[in-house]
Amino acid sequence: MDELYPEIVIAGCGNMLFGDDGYGPEVVERLKEHTLPDNVKAVDVGLGGPYFCFNMLDNGVTKKLIIIDIIDFGAEPGTLTKLRVEDLPPGSYRDAHSWALTEPLTYLKDKMDISIIGCQPKNVPAPDVEIGISTEVEDAIPLTIQVVLKEIGVNNGNS
Repeated sequence: MDELYPEIVIAGCGNMLFGDDGYGPEVVERLKEHTLPDNVKAVDVGLGGPYFCFNMLDNGVTKKLIIIDIIDFGAEPGTLTKLRVEDLPPGSYRDAHSWALTEPLTYLKDKMDISIIGCQPKNVPAPDVEIGISTEVEDAIPLTIQVVLKEIGVNNGNS
């Protein structure tokens, strides 16, 4: 594909330096072990979620955005949830710079299908540095990959 971003974009959000916050980038890294369809691109967007949403998606081409990130929703660590933009309380989903990601997502939700796959973190030590995700979040990665592959139409994770 000639476009910077194709029809389906998988965005792994987070920072590997802050424990479980590295979940999104780690999922994207593991997705590289799979052959994704030509209309899909998986990207580690790090902490640049709002910038990515406004400046790097092609509203004329991108039809689906799947965000992979940690979300504290009060469950046991490693528990997954799948949310729509409408499920997020206004201002509740923030990046590391405290800008509510619900703002750009609300703007984009009428232009493309947006899913947020969140994992309940156990340990986010920011501002202290701690490299490595918890066992609970690590154990959630294979299931996350299966959920993502199902979302993009790849059956049984066999690619």
